Amino acid sequence: MDNQVKHGSLEMTGAMLISGTIGWFVLVSGQPVLDVVFWRCAIGAATLLAICALMGFLRPGLMSWASFGWALISGVAIVANWVLLFAAYSRASIGIATAVYNTQPFMLVGLGALFLGERLSLDKMAWLVLAFAGMLAITQQHGSPAYGEGDAYLPGIALALGAAFLYAVAALLVKRLTGTPPHLIALVQVCAGVALLAPFAQVTAVAQEPPSVWLILAMLGVVHTGLMYVLLYGAIQKLPTAITGALSFIYPVVAIMVDWFAFGHRLEWLQWLGAAAILLAAAAMRQGWTLPSLRSRGHLAGGAHAAPQPEQGQAGDQSQQAGHP
Repeated sequence: MDNQVKHGSLEMTGAMLISGTIGWFVLVSGQPVLDVVFWRCAIGAATLLAICALMGFLRPGLMSWASFGWALISGVAIVANWVLLFAAYSRASIGIATAVYNTQPFMLVGLGALFLGERLSLDKMAWLVLAFAGMLAITQQHGSPAYGEGDAYLPGIALALGAAFLYAVAALLVKRLTGTPPHLIALVQVCAGVALLAPFAQVTAVAQEPPSVWLILAMLGVVHTGLMYVLLYGAIQKLPTAITGALSFIYPVVAIMVDWFAFGHRLEWLQWLGAAAILLAAAAMRQGWTLPSLRSRGHLAGGAHAAPQPEQGQAGDQSQQAGHP
């Protein structure tokens, strides 16, 4: 393994480990979801502003007004995605919400087929069916976590699905920003979040909280936003698509483990089965795995010399590689 791949793998692993712990910080903060997301955006914006300044990304000409507009719109989708996902944690549990959230590659593929004319292959359909079966398995096993909000398991599943859809929308919009430094895109997105949530966040109420709450909010902004983005985008620039996609599944595994060790929330066997089915299908989608029987049918239909076509929007698409919160 050459040094670039090694360093990229370490950066990607670090980014996914950080992402996997975000649910714990959201819950132990004890703050309303809108307040948590607002302060994540505000502190994250200050962190990313310093990072972009150090990396020379604030000079004129790096982002056109059109790109700025698309970045703002994608920021609205990203911030709304955070609100729904964070709200899902206390209802469906951190582990289940994260597993359901990883259906976003399928939603992105569906949006790409609808709006970009991308091909929806038999392989993709097969993995979509497997993920849907996993979803059915998860929804059959009712029961909110001990730290949850009563009988809100299915609403939590719905919130996680909504978050996944909004992430897919944001990823589709980011496709229009090819060539723009991703750190700068992230800065615009969190700034959009500050403007969007400022009228709703209880800013003065948080000022009365103890230092431990401020430390948690600072961690969400500096570590889970600023540092995580730097590690993630640094890794994506160094790693082949296959390795990036494979390492991205550290995130849901860590989230499930954090949920288990920090809160004692253990998945039931049907939930484990459903989560495994979703993660397997998402891994197959990101890695471009094919089913032998479907490949054979494709060759028979396309002729002996028909070569498998590269999947649109997969290789090199950093917006799809890691569905980080």
